[in-house]
Amino acid sequence: MQLIACSLYFMIHLYLAGINQLEKFLMLRLVPGIIFLFLIVSSCLDDTIRNRKNTNPDAVFFDYIIRGDEDDSNVTLYLQFRIGGPNGYTLTLKNPAKFELDGEVIPVDSAKLTGAYYEIQKPAEAFIGKHTITFTDFNKKVHSQEFEYKPFSMATELDEVQRDDLVFDLEGLEKEEYLHVSATDTSFTSRDIVEIDTVKDGKLVIPARKLRYLVNGPITLLLSKETQKIIKNEIRGRVTVSYGLKREFELKSQTP
Repeated sequence: MQLIACSLYFMIHLYLAGINQLEKFLMLRLVPGIIFLFLIVSSCLDDTIRNRKNTNPDAVFFDYIIRGDEDDSNVTLYLQFRIGGPNGYTLTLKNPAKFELDGEVIPVDSAKLTGAYYEIQKPAEAFIGKHTITFTDFNKKVHSQEFEYKPFSMATELDEVQRDDLVFDLEGLEKEEYLHVSATDTSFTSRDIVEIDTVKDGKLVIPARKLRYLVNGPITLLLSKETQKIIKNEIRGRVTVSYGLKREFELKSQTP
């Protein structure tokens, strides 16, 4: 990167030989700042992958994300290890350190913006239930985190919906759960419904008064559940499990 910056600076100086003194003065003032900004932006875009063999486990922060969706036949597990906290450098594991899901070693991958990450997909239908994520650290000590993948479903059939209270029957949830609810129409000027709502005894209710913000026509309903567990043991981190579903229906005014 420094070589590119130096080359750029040299080329500009050659160009300055053919312009007047005022322009030369302005360019000499501006160019160093431009190059400095270029180096800063470039470094920000590169989340450097650090290969550490003797990293202290106390300095490691793990971020485990498990995502599922009704329209996706697979569940995706996306995991990262960082040094120093949730915003630290990403970490790749070297022997004897390893990362496993239910005993299966997960290989590392990387991207310029995100750094190193571990990702694996599993068939959704067979993945329902409890699982274990295992991190074997550089001292061969094993750290395990359990989680449960529990998708939910909607029993209510939707086609055309009147502007009454909307009641959705949901299955696979606890007696009381919290869901992210989003209902959007096709208008750019209307106010969509975006909130966290309570599901009690498997029923989600959107009152008719909230529907006044939506215009008649196609409505997209998104329901999602997210649970997050913060870990503060020998290693710090978080485990996030999410699942969502989507429905589309036609909203109409009540017939007189």
